[in-house]
Amino acid sequence: MRSAVGTNGYRYVVLSIAALVPSPPILVPELVGAASRAPGADPDDPPAVLRAAVSAAGATLAGAARHWTVLGSGDADQVFGPDARGTFRGYGLDVRVGLSADAADAIADSGARPDPQLPLSVLIAGWLRGQVGPDISVRARVLAADTSAERCARAGADLRAELDATDEPHAVLVVADGAATLSLKAPGYLDDRAQGCQRALDLALDAGDRAALLALDPGLCAELSIAGRPAYQAMAGLFAADSADPSVDTLYRDAPYGVGYHVSLWRPGGAG
Repeated sequence: MRSAVGTNGYRYVVLSIAALVPSPPILVPELVGAASRAPGADPDDPPAVLRAAVSAAGATLAGAARHWTVLGSGDADQVFGPDARGTFRGYGLDVRVGLSADAADAIADSGARPDPQLPLSVLIAGWLRGQVGPDISVRARVLAADTSAERCARAGADLRAELDATDEPHAVLVVADGAATLSLKAPGYLDDRAQGCQRALDLALDAGDRAALLALDPGLCAELSIAGRPAYQAMAGLFAADSADPSVDTLYRDAPYGVGYHVSLWRPGGAG
């Protein structure tokens, strides 16, 4: 974040960075078997490569702010505060995470029960927080899968206005997956339309193309299992107030399991 002074003389804080990461449970080493965690494990193993990129994005975010807001997608509109606790039990192992140090300590010290229904995007945010910044405090906004493009954009714009009015550094973590229909072994099986749509999505994400992201068709995205569509469009809204598209540093772009994953850092365009 960077400080500035408005025309009324009051100091405000301007959003300086956001990170985009995907939400596959394979990011969590405990969930992918002992072989991938062993010393000397193949550094080119797809989960390891993806995990390294996500960790790098998280570390950059942690260096910018100790307060994060997460934007994700899920079955319903939900909001979670820093006291939220969850578990990856539904994905194979009871790996527990918290959205703050206090939440994590409550799990470890008092055995407080984690929420088994915490959305995957929030679980991934909690896991990443614990990896790169245990002192970081996270809150999360989950948008329902059927949220309109307009409402998604408004959610991002409202968040931007809120953050720009705060008096302490704050960063945004967007957790979103692309098409899950890119191969025969993909979770959504193969859809011949998916490759072209994913290619266009990747280009829009690489360029920070707000208009292209807002133009994503909710119906087609649902058919192609592009679960991150609401979060992508909220991210476009997050940068809507800027005079130019954001500057994007892409750290990873691939679909090793038939699902489009994108890891990148976003900074406001048109500054200065």
